[in-house]
Amino acid sequence: MAFEPPQRLVRALGESAPDGDDWLERLPETVREAVALRELTVERVQVPGGRSSLVVLVRHADGTPAVLKLAPLRFRPEAERAALTRWDGLGAVQLVEGPVSEGVLLLERLHPDVSVRSLPEAKALLEAAGTLRRLWVEPPAEHVFETVAERTGRQAEVMRARADAAVAPLVDAALAAREELLAAPPEHRLLHGTFRQSKVLAGERMPWLAVGPDPVVGECAFDLARLVRDRVEDLIASPSGAATTRRRVKRLAESLEVDQERLRGWTLFRAVESGVRALRVGRPRDAELLLEFAGWV
Repeated sequence: MAFEPPQRLVRALGESAPDGDDWLERLPETVREAVALRELTVERVQVPGGRSSLVVLVRHADGTPAVLKLAPLRFRPEAERAALTRWDGLGAVQLVEGPVSEGVLLLERLHPDVSVRSLPEAKALLEAAGTLRRLWVEPPAEHVFETVAERTGRQAEVMRARADAAVAPLVDAALAAREELLAAPPEHRLLHGTFRQSKVLAGERMPWLAVGPDPVVGECAFDLARLVRDRVEDLIASPSGAATTRRRVKRLAESLEVDQERLRGWTLFRAVESGVRALRVGRPRDAELLLEFAGWV
């Protein structure tokens, strides 16, 4: 199979790849091997695709559509496999049984070009929140997932080390919120980890199903926090963006029975962390949006 990886993926991996990483160079051969092992027929590469994986639309020998997903090991594809196995299709894309290769997932085919973002904003938030609720289950007793404390601990170290003076007040506020939130975590649930509207695709067996988890174990407010800032560019452009953000925190907290102050705290931390990371990798416009949003929370 001859193809060029989507430019979105190439750019994103260029921002984060460690020295000596050759995953992109090996990708064509990895795809050929994965397709041959599973006796699949390739239709096309999904474009623009994601920032951490290659998604290939394929068909089984009997014509059944499916998706082949390949990701570098640093993006924890085996944790994604474990989470999808635990959810077993309830609220999330179904993992297809078959040969297991490290870093390669075979998934049911959803409608890759139809996400919940295609709905009006209020309806999109409602459908996304309902999907997210179904994912909040007890993790397996012997699980392989990071905890919220572990993941945000790594992020906090980078925030302390890399933040410049201009964003120091926001970083200090975010780190203080994290410390307070972790002092008494109320729940121990399996979370999607990177949930937003674009991660919810239209399906056949259910109207909407989540894809692309970076699973983590912790409290539900952490998972919901990323959804609060969805369509951040629209919020920033609106004269009532700050008020809309506060109403969104309240509405989502009430609809999913999450403590409003804990949701606000995790929304602040996650927005600042994303903003500092965007600055670090040379995306100043994204950083500006995220940090302005964080100032409203």
